[in-house]
Amino acid sequence: MTSVADNTSGLRVGLKLAPQNTTVDHLRRVWKLADQAGFDSVWNFDHFAAIHGDPEGDVFEGWTLLAAMAESTQRVRIGCMVTGVTYRHPAVLAKMAVTVDHLSGGRLEFGLGAAWAEIEHTMLGIDLGSVKGRLDRFEEACQVIRSLWTEPTTTFHGEHYHLTDALANPKPVQQPGPPLWIGGSGRRRTLKIVARYADAWNAAGGSVEEIADLSGVLDRHCHDVGRDPAQIRRTVQIRADEGTDHLLKQAEAFAGVGIGEVIVVVRGDDAVARAEQVAEILPKLRSVG
Repeated sequence: MTSVADNTSGLRVGLKLAPQNTTVDHLRRVWKLADQAGFDSVWNFDHFAAIHGDPEGDVFEGWTLLAAMAESTQRVRIGCMVTGVTYRHPAVLAKMAVTVDHLSGGRLEFGLGAAWAEIEHTMLGIDLGSVKGRLDRFEEACQVIRSLWTEPTTTFHGEHYHLTDALANPKPVQQPGPPLWIGGSGRRRTLKIVARYADAWNAAGGSVEEIADLSGVLDRHCHDVGRDPAQIRRTVQIRADEGTDHLLKQAEAFAGVGIGEVIVVVRGDDAVARAEQVAEILPKLRSVG
């Protein structure tokens, strides 16, 4: 399959195979398909136990895979949808992201979320905390990571993180850093954090009406913090489980309420075949935007 230049108009389309109940071979095949077929981005996820079906299912670690994705692809942008902030100190995560950004030649999209999977925190002894505590920690992490990417040294003394004259070299290939995608749909706090810090907002799913309503909430938060809402890309994950006709209808409906990018999720034993089907209709998906 020949390589296609990056999309410059219409709906942007990403492809996601979560590293759960799959194989390294299937992951590599989907990454290379996304690269060669002209998808705008390709994604994995960040979990330590299976989140669909049997929690004892196989799961590969997301950021290690991102380094492999960087080396296995040439043009497609890569990312983890989304990294759980509770699993790694933000300074460590910032360094990991810079490393992947360099490995990929500046193709990293940096997905971040407050984390939610209780089973992982319980079994690993990681403090999940209250919803408020996680969001406080999440907002501090956004500040710490951005500073480490852009400033010569970082001193930060928050409630959860403390850094003193912290060095973080080299800086990312992309400046002021890889685009920050924040995943979540909390109306009062999460979307306000999106308004303050994010380059893209991602909804993990929901009806067209729900996503349109949440996008309106984000607009209001942007106005409250003095930011142009147009600076934040609106994105949503959609499933490829019900065939390509249904997928096209979903994409068209979401584009109609201002979504500029869809991430098509493939999974199961036939994930590679589903990804190939999505690749075949990629021009049609683009045209709905």
